[in-house]
Amino acid sequence: MTEYQHICHTFSPVYDEHSKILILGSLPSVKSREAGFYYGHPQNRFWKVLAAVLSCPVPVSIQEKKEMLLEHRIALWDVIESCDIAGSSDSSIKNVVLADIRMILQKADIDRIYANGKKAGSLYRKYIFPKTKMPVTALPSTSPANAAWSLEKLAEMWGKEIREGYRGEP
Repeated sequence: MTEYQHICHTFSPVYDEHSKILILGSLPSVKSREAGFYYGHPQNRFWKVLAAVLSCPVPVSIQEKKEMLLEHRIALWDVIESCDIAGSSDSSIKNVVLADIRMILQKADIDRIYANGKKAGSLYRKYIFPKTKMPVTALPSTSPANAAWSLEKLAEMWGKEIREGYRGEP
């Protein structure tokens, strides 16, 4: 049985004043925390999905990942500031302290918010939406635990939503 750990989020959000889309996860996985950046588990399909959607090479380094996000006006963060969690299982999350995403909304011109998975979406809707009044669209999780969705299906669904999020802009 995996023991609970109290985890504090240690990554800064990625965004700048040009960001238009905000993608929110729940909390970095064990592998992501070890790698020191978002979606660091080698089997997580986030970076492959985003590269497919944006028609660009899959970024490898943290710097390349940040550049890809900012070049395409995408901000990235998580809804959870700290919590108790067993391993990397979103279903085990308890004692949640939420991140204050309003700082991003005040500095960037975000017009669409997406959640990477159901847990991020439900936490946003329940606790953050009342403060921001900005709706969120929950997309299928890119986690390797979401084996029901192939890379191709994820890229298709994410692409449809994110291209709409650009509202006609390149």
